[in-house]
Amino acid sequence: MAILHMAEMRKMKSDELENKISDLKKELMRVRTQISQGTSPEKPGRVKEVRKTIARILTLKKERGAKK
Repeated sequence: MAILHMAEMRKMKSDELENKISDLKKELMRVRTQISQGTSPEKPGRVKEVRKTIARILTLKKERGAKK
């Protein structure tokens, strides 16, 4: 799953963002499970990317909520 940029996320609807958050959280959980089991993940930097993307989506949701 590719990392989303803010411009792409701003074009998405709220329900699409919710789906993206749930997908990213599942991916993060999967990678963290691999790390806790002692195996090295395919892309170690992916954890940081996923966490930042989740934070961006949550920030965008708060911005949209404040505008209304």
